[in-house]
Amino acid sequence: MTTSQTTRDPDRLDPLVRESVPWLPHPFSLIWRDGALCHWPVDPDRLRPHVPDRFTLETFDGQAWLTVVPFVLARAGIRGTPAPLRTTRPVLSLRTPTRYRDIPGLYHFSVDVGASPTGPTLGRLLGFPCNEAHQRVGGTDDRTDFASQRHGGRGGRFAASYRPVDSVSWAAPESLAHWLTERRRLFVPAGRRTLLVELGHEPWPLRPASITITENDLFEAAGLPTPRDGPIAHCCDRLEMTASIPRVV
Repeated sequence: MTTSQTTRDPDRLDPLVRESVPWLPHPFSLIWRDGALCHWPVDPDRLRPHVPDRFTLETFDGQAWLTVVPFVLARAGIRGTPAPLRTTRPVLSLRTPTRYRDIPGLYHFSVDVGASPTGPTLGRLLGFPCNEAHQRVGGTDDRTDFASQRHGGRGGRFAASYRPVDSVSWAAPESLAHWLTERRRLFVPAGRRTLLVELGHEPWPLRPASITITENDLFEAAGLPTPRDGPIAHCCDRLEMTASIPRVV
């Protein structure tokens, strides 16, 4: 199933808020592949100073959350274009759940992108805090090895191996996993304006994951509080997505 540019399909849009924002055209498509979602609880009072004032830092049972997401962005481009006009690159993001006015979404502290003539440039044009990085993805049929190091020795090191340890499930609507993952709007500060990018996809087919992180200074590089314990982790092998054009909200 695909998201039409003229039909709003609520199953592929944000289940946390469906009608408070006018629907947007989705001219882009991509495949989210070989990824993990790693979530750490953090004291909201310590995280709040690092999130722009325009955004409300959201909490679940009194805890704010930081999420590191290593994945492969595959076949990304304008919908309907041939493969040579699309790009496949590793991506590593650091984000937290936030709210802008009455809209729940995600605020990104950093987005590290593998070598590409378009990825970091496009990210900067849209206002995302993008960094170019040396990245590699490997592993076996049931394990993914992901490593990333920003260019220029400016921190931003992350290396991990992760694998699923259970079958696919879909997060229950009131669960922490649903609250963390089923957010399909991305907020981008652009000077005094705020841009919103909307994603469209089916519910996340999550698999509980075992993860071994051998390097991670993403929190330190962003000036954020460093969580003490290991993360709650999920894997996702593959998820087709569409994306909107940015819109001022």
